[in-house]
Amino acid sequence: MTPSETFSNLLRADAPVLSLAPMQDVTTLDFMRVISRYGGPDVYWTEYFRVHDVSRPEKWILDSITKNPTGKPIVAQLIGNDIPALVRTAKLLQQFPVAAIDLNLGCPAPIVYRKCAGGGLLREPQKIDAILGALRDAVTVPFTVKTRLGFESPAEFDALLPIFARHAIDLLTVHARTVAQMYRPGVRYDLIAQAARALRCPVFVNGNVHSAAQAQKLLAETGARGLMIGRGAIRNPWLFDQIRAQLRGEKIKLPTGHDVLAYIRELWENEITPGVREISQVQRMKKFMNFIGEGVSSPEKFLHEIRRVETTADFWRVCENFLDHDEPMTLEPGAPAG
Repeated sequence: MTPSETFSNLLRADAPVLSLAPMQDVTTLDFMRVISRYGGPDVYWTEYFRVHDVSRPEKWILDSITKNPTGKPIVAQLIGNDIPALVRTAKLLQQFPVAAIDLNLGCPAPIVYRKCAGGGLLREPQKIDAILGALRDAVTVPFTVKTRLGFESPAEFDALLPIFARHAIDLLTVHARTVAQMYRPGVRYDLIAQAARALRCPVFVNGNVHSAAQAQKLLAETGARGLMIGRGAIRNPWLFDQIRAQLRGEKIKLPTGHDVLAYIRELWENEITPGVREISQVQRMKKFMNFIGEGVSSPEKFLHEIRRVETTADFWRVCENFLDHDEPMTLEPGAPAG
């Protein structure tokens, strides 16, 4: 069975689909390898391929497709606004074992949206309409879209839904915030429910999914076909298996401090690049610790200390000070104890 057939079957099956969100410079081949060992999602998304008139697919992102160690399907995500280049890249990527081609309409980074790409395209619905039409014609595997609610206001979502419906996309993932909102509070899950009612294609929930009980509630309240989890999976790689247990009515297994410490060590070992300076390696790990730290006891104190370390020894000293214990941890922001 091809990855695209496996992905299509997942969307048609009864069980909710759990997916790992695309996160730039995070969801690399190495991170996928780590997360898969903790249960992992049912399907992975790549970092976005940057598409423009002279672009070629980045080799390190292609590696996550061609060397995929997870045994699960992986979706290739594109970002850009040049229609011929997007079509060219989509056709090229379909020569590789991709489960689907996905268009990014949600990246809130200013460096991206100022170029009218990612979330910036939400200011130009007519351009989105043209891009979706061209890609739908070019893509023979499932074609999916990841979007935010709008650029400035959630009210913009009403005008976007008919565009998504017009092009027979195979999946819409909705990050239920606006671009301007970034990652601030105020996630509008009710608008995901609106999308699930309005569209014929499946809809995934994205945005601040942080616990198994909350995930079950979101699936029930929105009618969504699945969940896409990003920062919550960095913080808690056990989350996918915890959600599966919750949906089966089983007791959730919580990791201990020692388990979390072992996870950080595994991340460290997988993220090491030979020849890179010690301080650069420590700085690389801080990207992950910013999320993991939210679920640690006394998160403000932990993050204050970990953000200031510059040596390997100090990095592990801080981690061990907070995690050298056998107490269960929920790893939920603001509620670390089990």
